[in-house]
Amino acid sequence: MNTPRIAVIGLGPMGHPIAATLLDAGLTPLVWNRTASRADDLVAAGAIRAERPADAAAPVILSVLPDVAPLRELLDAPTRQAWGAAGARLVVLSTTGPEQVIELAEELAVDGIAVVDAPMSGGVAGAAAGTLSLMVGGTRDDVAAVLGVLEVIGGTVVHLGPLGSGMVAKLCNQIVVGGTLAALAEAFALARRSGLDVQQLVTLLEGGLARSEVLAQKKDKLIEREYSLGGSADNQVKDLRYATAAAESAGLPARLLPALLGLYRGSVDRGDGGQDHAVVQELYLEPEG
Repeated sequence: MNTPRIAVIGLGPMGHPIAATLLDAGLTPLVWNRTASRADDLVAAGAIRAERPADAAAPVILSVLPDVAPLRELLDAPTRQAWGAAGARLVVLSTTGPEQVIELAEELAVDGIAVVDAPMSGGVAGAAAGTLSLMVGGTRDDVAAVLGVLEVIGGTVVHLGPLGSGMVAKLCNQIVVGGTLAALAEAFALARRSGLDVQQLVTLLEGGLARSEVLAQKKDKLIEREYSLGGSADNQVKDLRYATAAAESAGLPARLLPALLGLYRGSVDRGDGGQDHAVVQELYLEPEG
């Protein structure tokens, strides 16, 4: 068995396939999840279960938790000591704000832990296939130290600049994803109300300028009105909030962001926050019962 040099923290919809992709590449990741049973099949396939976050000490630690706040909850003194002793570079794959990841790095530097931000796009399909788009921020040395791991899980890996740069790029990405999905939801609703067959609509969209990866990954959910995860509506709201803060910090007079944030908040307010963000379509279909 290879000596673990990689750990994966958080085995949710994205973290679990990322750990599986590492295993498929012949690596032996340490894996930790609050609900330990999420790791059972990975351990059976050769991963090593970390009983506590402190046990997930490795030179490269991938955090696939939803945000920085749940990551901070794990960083007690024993965990920081263990990770620092391992010379850990902590890679934040989740989406947060640039300020949040910079503050985290400043706090962990005293423990000898470096931070790289590498938020990801590509969805569950990209995580499973090892084709994620990774938007990377950090020092040249820190990024070089984790690049080999990132290239296993990512098909597109771009170092954009200092720490926080990756988060800004991901927030740009989330405006496009959220906006495209909202446009599809509205278009599907118009088609349904006008008596069109939405499957035929998809065929036409895929054959023209409106085709997109968002359409490719979300069309079945939109057609079937089935919203298993995927990325959640809760996370879409979180990301758009961070994007709004980044826009304000940059002095950008955002026009689309307020509308998108209000739309996805509507999904959360109706109790759909834990479902795939394609559930935003239901806001248009409510009158149909």
